[in-house]
Amino acid sequence: MKRVFSGIQPTGNLHLGNYLGSAHNWLDLQNNHQCLFGIMDLHSITIKQDPKLLKENILNLAISYLAFGIDPKKSIIFIQNQVSAHSELAWLLGTITPMGWLSRMTQYKDKAGDKNNNLGLFSYPVLMAADILLYQTDLVPTGKDQKQHLELTRDLAMAFNENFKEDFFTIPEPLITGNYSKIMSLQDGTSKMSKSDISDLTRINISDDAKLIEKKIKKAKTDSITGISYDKNRPEIYNLLNIFSYSEDKKPEEVAKKYHNSGFGDFKKDLATSLIAKLEPIQNKILDLKNNLDYVDDILADGQKKADNIAQENLDKIKIIIGLI
Repeated sequence: MKRVFSGIQPTGNLHLGNYLGSAHNWLDLQNNHQCLFGIMDLHSITIKQDPKLLKENILNLAISYLAFGIDPKKSIIFIQNQVSAHSELAWLLGTITPMGWLSRMTQYKDKAGDKNNNLGLFSYPVLMAADILLYQTDLVPTGKDQKQHLELTRDLAMAFNENFKEDFFTIPEPLITGNYSKIMSLQDGTSKMSKSDISDLTRINISDDAKLIEKKIKKAKTDSITGISYDKNRPEIYNLLNIFSYSEDKKPEEVAKKYHNSGFGDFKKDLATSLIAKLEPIQNKILDLKNNLDYVDDILADGQKKADNIAQENLDKIKIIIGLI
């Protein structure tokens, strides 16, 4: 079985875009591969966090993983900072990373500013490379926004192997997953759904109750064209159809055909009803897990142990190659 590594940062409420873009795709992967799913808290602190809220978000993300259907009997769920080898390998890889490689990273240019320009943000891709290479990962579920970082990971793996004349690191391959197009903002079909957007009306949070989902779908932006069609040139309708596709387990073209002659009001009403029903089992599971935190803690402790065993074994081999032990 090939090894898969992926993870999400604990930076706030998960929304539908997070779920369909990442965690939903993991459900099939865990049945066919050896999977590690990290709660990537070290990455999250490249931006200032409230310590109390961060701690809550870490636990809530672990609960969400389990509620989504990640099976701890099939996959390893762990918190990144609890496996110290991530930070150690990031330093070791940093010593062979040319500054020019990091300077070309577009995400750093997008996120850096006068108030948020730190070494952690600049070297973020090196830590991401360490996350992946530490476990001799074969496959990495990758979206367009992470493609450049995975390319750097591959470059670093090859550079290490060449520098030390050892065919040690597995060169990870991107894994394109998912049946759903990227989920975009409810208020702007050209921008992806984001936790950082100021307006909560732009996203469907996994924790939103039925009334709030109805409100957000009702207020979702549409256009002035009559009828419903699955057309990229109609970004807002295109996005709503992709969401409807998920909630109905149908192709968006099928949904568009059904509602072709419908008005936006009926279309949105049915979409909200369908989405509420789809999210309800996940939300109920989250509530159950919040009432059983000892179980969640046990899962995380077991995941830490399993991840740490793999990570430490590989880190020791890396240190021997370098000459540190």
